[in-house]
Amino acid sequence: MRSNHHVASICRYHVVFCPKYRRKVLTPPLDEQLKMILVAQSERWGQELIELEVMLEVMPDQVHLLVGCDPQFGIHRLVKLLKGYSSHALRAEFPA
Repeated sequence: MRSNHHVASICRYHVVFCPKYRRKVLTPPLDEQLKMILVAQSERWGQELIELEVMLEVMPDQVHLLVGCDPQFGIHRLVKLLKGYSSHALRAEFPA
């Protein structure tokens, strides 16, 4: 539970996103790098990454996240930051 001066909240979201054209690109070693990027960025922005589907099994064309997000921060902002940073970092490291 998150709380501040006047609000207590528990907000958990199931987020699913796919690579462009659902290309099956999330294979080793790219999936492990994606996992590390998503965990690091969630911690950086102070949000809770509860579960990441890439940790359990490889799904080469989609990513499932269960995140706890502060409603004042906004789930739209968290998803934008996670997708944008992970795309930029993975394209820089794996240009193919």
